[in-house]
Amino acid sequence: MLRAMAENSNVADGMVVTVHYTLTVDGNLVESSRDGKPFEYLHGASNIVPGLESALTGKTVGETLDVTVQPDLGYGEREDDATQVVSRSAFPDEFTPQVGIQFFAETEDGEAIPAFITGVDGDDITVDFNHPLAGQVLDFSVEILDMRPASETELEHGHPHGAGGCGHDHD
Repeated sequence: MLRAMAENSNVADGMVVTVHYTLTVDGNLVESSRDGKPFEYLHGASNIVPGLESALTGKTVGETLDVTVQPDLGYGEREDDATQVVSRSAFPDEFTPQVGIQFFAETEDGEAIPAFITGVDGDDITVDFNHPLAGQVLDFSVEILDMRPASETELEHGHPHGAGGCGHDHD
């Protein structure tokens, strides 16, 4: 009965939506779920980029669509001042900095923000706080496979849970 309801409903806030997708930038494959497990997200909870979420709103199970997302509705415009060189001593001793590694830096107010290492020159580590796809036009090919109403817990946590829960603690 849940599947029948899902097939007759539209993608909207509070729905857990299952899709297969392919993401390309300038014709180059960035990532795809098509050779593996479908991607599941909570619509309306900022689990995906705003431009794609907006394009999926109102769609139904079985629909396929191609969506072009401009940077302002994707990962944002690239900010040149979001790159800085830091000393190797800013990292834990056991950490080996390598180009391409993502880590989380803590702001002065304790917020964790993602950062990417883009250069290593001796003790000088270049860190970029831009998302690697910032400033890029994103081309998505999406197939909506399934959807269901989110549980109360999923709505509270802001993301879908698998059969075993979400695998982390919430206060």
